Amino acid sequence: MNLFQGFNETDTFSFEREFACQGHRAIAGVDEAGRGPLAGPVVAACVILPQHCDFHKFKDSKKLSPSVRGKLFQELMESGYSIGIGVVSETEIDRLNILQASLLAMKLAVEDLSTAADYLLVDGKFKVPMQIPQTALVKGDCRSATISAASIIAKVTRDQMMEKYHEIFPQYNFRKHKGYPTLEHRKYIEIHGPCTIHRKTFKCVREYI
Repeated sequence: MNLFQGFNETDTFSFEREFACQGHRAIAGVDEAGRGPLAGPVVAACVILPQHCDFHKFKDSKKLSPSVRGKLFQELMESGYSIGIGVVSETEIDRLNILQASLLAMKLAVEDLSTAADYLLVDGKFKVPMQIPQTALVKGDCRSATISAASIIAKVTRDQMMEKYHEIFPQYNFRKHKGYPTLEHRKYIEIHGPCTIHRKTFKCVREYI
């Protein structure tokens, strides 16, 4: 039997509502930003949305304009909702690999919550390595408003970090591409070589070490 048979995937709060009916009171969405870049950390966020919230406005951060993302980020941060953030550096990414680093960032984000979660909805195929009941949802940032809210927090937090790195390493233009492997970014790596926040084990970086 399909675990999700009967879930209404046009209703992006159906998972949260169902698990609340099963007795869970602190259902958290977990997502990360920054698996694909060649530089900078991977950042995860964990958000608990109350059952009465206006969940419709929270959508996959990749489908929102920077201005809308920024407004929703500010709204979430000022809402009083329980929000946790986890950051794993490029050094740890090189040591662990990007999958394990992403899962660690998610674990740190869950541990950073001011209210302990009793159920996790996790974006992707893999669960967070914690003893908390949870469900991994492929494309969860499109299927769960709580995961969408987490995706907004993670994306904006990481973008802000990369803008600060731009001030330290302006020759790579991190402000524009946020460390992702654009043609421009790869060209600057070829010209200047990697800097301290580049992921040394990643293709398009390791060749220039």
